[in-house]
Amino acid sequence: MSKEGRGKNRDNRLVYSTDRGRIKDEPAPERVHKGDGVVRIQRETKGRKGKGVTCVRGLPGSDTELKLLLAELKKRCGCGGTLKDGIIEIQGDKRSEIQALLEGKGMKVKLAGG
Repeated sequence: MSKEGRGKNRDNRLVYSTDRGRIKDEPAPERVHKGDGVVRIQRETKGRKGKGVTCVRGLPGSDTELKLLLAELKKRCGCGGTLKDGIIEIQGDKRSEIQALLEGKGMKVKLAGG
């Protein structure tokens, strides 16, 4: 390799540095989810190799607000969970605990599905 090809024409974008850790291009925009006034709680196993999760749909709010609610639900239920596209997923069948917490916050809650 010639001296000219070693760094002049290459893309020298920094991907990882021990000083700062991972470097992200730009933060994702804050998404706001609109609910229809009814929060639906459903147990799902499809696509999860038989493992059941409790999905909470129809929650209004931004991603930040939903992450705070997710943290509260995880602590209350004593299990893991995640937020995907405005849907909160809690590991295990925790429908009754989630329903009690959300109704205590003044939300209209329905148990959906079987």
